[in-house]
Amino acid sequence: MRQKLLSDGAKELSYEIREIVKKAEQLKKLGKTIYWENIGDPITKHHQLPEWIKKIVSDLALQNDTYSYCPSKGVLETREFLAAQTNNLKGAQINSDDICFFNGLGDGIGKVYQFLDQTTRVIGPSPAYSTHSSAEAAHANHQPLTYKLDPNNHWYPDLDDLYKKVKYNPNVVGILIINPDNPTGMVYPLETLKRIVEIAREFNLFLIADEIYINITYNGVKAYSLAEVIGEVPGISMKGISKEMPWPGARCGWLEYYNRNRDEDFNKLCQAIDNAKMIEVCSTKLPQVALPKIFGDTRFKIYRDETNQNIGKRSKLISSILGKVKEVTFNETYGAFYNTIIFREGILKPHQTLKIDHPEMKKLVESWTSQNIPLDKRFVYYLLGAKGICVVPISSFSSELQGFRVTLLEEDEKELVKIFTAIAEGIQEFVNS
Repeated sequence: MRQKLLSDGAKELSYEIREIVKKAEQLKKLGKTIYWENIGDPITKHHQLPEWIKKIVSDLALQNDTYSYCPSKGVLETREFLAAQTNNLKGAQINSDDICFFNGLGDGIGKVYQFLDQTTRVIGPSPAYSTHSSAEAAHANHQPLTYKLDPNNHWYPDLDDLYKKVKYNPNVVGILIINPDNPTGMVYPLETLKRIVEIAREFNLFLIADEIYINITYNGVKAYSLAEVIGEVPGISMKGISKEMPWPGARCGWLEYYNRNRDEDFNKLCQAIDNAKMIEVCSTKLPQVALPKIFGDTRFKIYRDETNQNIGKRSKLISSILGKVKEVTFNETYGAFYNTIIFREGILKPHQTLKIDHPEMKKLVESWTSQNIPLDKRFVYYLLGAKGICVVPISSFSSELQGFRVTLLEEDEKELVKIFTAIAEGIQEFVNS
């Protein structure tokens, strides 16, 4: 090419959650049964939406105006419905103009980081969710900037680590919160959120809260939203229907802007994000039209509560299996539908393997692990080849820790026990090899 095409930041774009699927598919072609624990899609794990939700969507699909464009920022009635929901929390107050829809929350995440000045940074939690860390790192042409979540303290944020990194890095302009957290399943305590707001206020930062799982909590824990604690600090809440409804295939997410009138630079960022959506004309209309009809139905809360209770039961069941494995640090989850399991220091070694009887599968896994890769990724590849269980290494989540992420989504209890018993056995076989 006449000139270099790719920016230096392009190398930071990675998504191991999907990348490992390519390897699993190679094994599947050789006859391996694969148990997909890599991605948070409830529908693929046997979740059935209630018929009344399907009927709302199907009835809307028969209406001719469903197929037209909608306003660039999203369907007005839907934005008014969502603004009222946020305002009912008695915290930050917004109107319909403070909401903008995107084709999936990933689209909105990309827009936020895309329009930040290249010299600025947004610090986020580690282990980090790849969509955020990759997009932020790509915009900055640098590795992700993160604060630590502590596996020895319920995965709560290390607030001293966050404070020091903000204080001594003047390029930090924002703090990211993922609440409930992906990949750990941790729910930020109220006092922790208040402290993060104080840090943002002290250093004149804005806040981003990815709240895609805000209504997915269980086992007696509540997640507090950014709107409830933000006060007068500028911020963006990121929400969607892919996990909560759940309708991941709809690709329907939105941003809510808080206190945009209190800072001129922050308001300009919000305007740039809105203008970018205007250039694209609009986001997909059908899920937007369906949203208030479903969320506003009295049956939805009952359905969501029951679904959360079932996730909580699975969380306890997984804890009863993996919580007994002495080679790992295990934390129960209370939000979202993931768990991150960390190997204890010194447990993983470069020679460890799992027995794979199939010669071609064994050769394939050995080719993946012959390279200089993180030791947790080595375990993940052997687990995939030996047990057919597809999980994601934590070293791929911008973390120095060694472990793996699983989902809590399998609704067939016998299958769930089978999978997690196999993971527990795989850990012990691997470290003792």
